[in-house]
Amino acid sequence: MTDRTEARDVPAAPDLGAPEDVAWIARRLEGEGFATWAVGGAIRDALGGYGAGGDWDLTTAARPHDVQRIFRRTVPVGLAHGTVGVLGRDGRMYEVTTFRRDVETDGRHAKVRFSDTVEEDLERRDFTINAVAWHPVTHEVRDPHGGVPDLRDGVLRTVGDPRERFREDRLRILRGLRFAGRFGLTVDPATWEAAREAAPELPHLSAERVREELMKVLREVERPSETLRLYERCGALASLYPELQACVGVDDGGEDVWTHLLRTADALPRERDSLRLVGLLHDVGKPRTRVMDVMPAMVRFPDHAPAGAALARGLMTRLKFSNAERDRALHLIAQHGDLPASDAPGPEVRRWLRRVGREFVRDLLRLEAANARARPRPEEDRLREVKALRDRAEALMRSGDALEIGDLAIGGGDLRALGIPAGPLMGEILRDLLETVTDDPALNTPDALADIVRRRIDAGGDE
Repeated sequence: MTDRTEARDVPAAPDLGAPEDVAWIARRLEGEGFATWAVGGAIRDALGGYGAGGDWDLTTAARPHDVQRIFRRTVPVGLAHGTVGVLGRDGRMYEVTTFRRDVETDGRHAKVRFSDTVEEDLERRDFTINAVAWHPVTHEVRDPHGGVPDLRDGVLRTVGDPRERFREDRLRILRGLRFAGRFGLTVDPATWEAAREAAPELPHLSAERVREELMKVLREVERPSETLRLYERCGALASLYPELQACVGVDDGGEDVWTHLLRTADALPRERDSLRLVGLLHDVGKPRTRVMDVMPAMVRFPDHAPAGAALARGLMTRLKFSNAERDRALHLIAQHGDLPASDAPGPEVRRWLRRVGREFVRDLLRLEAANARARPRPEEDRLREVKALRDRAEALMRSGDALEIGDLAIGGGDLRALGIPAGPLMGEILRDLLETVTDDPALNTPDALADIVRRRIDAGGDE
């Protein structure tokens, strides 16, 4: 690999659109004798033409106590790592971090010490495109590792020896794959080979860091398939997500299950990263349930939804998602594909709404629409049917029809007044009443339901 660490003569960049307070902070620090530069994703995105508007971070020779002394309004974001949040005049918080250099690494985290030069700070960064500093006042660009040419050429490469960079922190492999997919970069051959060699070590990373990287892919990358295909090619998928690796090459009507999962995730909105995760996992049970019929010749996946929910449970538990995040995803995966016809009888649609839950209906139908769009040839008839079912479901939910026990016109207090004690019998009666009004919503009135309960009592149903 070519040595790219020599000093670079990079012309001053134009104003990169930084907020005015970025220059204000730099002037204040440099007025006290501390060199200060803007670094990070905002510089990369602006110089690479990827747009602006992200967080603007600064790095400085000032130590944390100096920053706290110079600025009146600060937040101790991470003093042990040299980071102080400075509240600007615009009300935004800007992270200001002391120049650092790595002194010890273990593949999971780096131990750092403060440094006095921006060059040492850039030396410890992961990829050349992230190792560029821009001066907010003079607009000078400091690029000792060739990040600006790599941005221009669309190349992702590490700062220095890629094997060493990945040994220092294995998470850099996943970060690099995310950047490559997000910005459409070609991975430098030496960097790619080092990533493939180190991929088997990825399970040693903490579950929280792996989870956050996956969610960043789903949240930040317009087409997460661009990054996730790189996961599969370099071995990261097999190391971290064997449930998904098992989907590669499993035929699913003209393409493999893996491709369909990627298409489904792509078809869901980027701002709904948790739903994109469901799209990525919704058919993960298919490899385990695949059945090949002989007459007629066809592939089926019986009960793949509950099988997929079970596999997704293991994956999300392993990555330490919260119980609420996990349970919501598993419910959607387990329920997908089992929809009533949009013109089905009312009781059938209401029972489906009860089973799914009104708070899940919209996301489930978004998933079903993405599922239809994700086929090699989008299933237009299926899309129209999903839209019609959505309209029908919305109308039923607006109508006030009872979909859960809390929607009944009588409750526990009313049943006690009728002589039904609290306990299992009361719960059984309420469930039976819900079944009754599911068939005939007109019966959901206090008088009608009380009459049904009285008839049950008279018939000896309380014994």
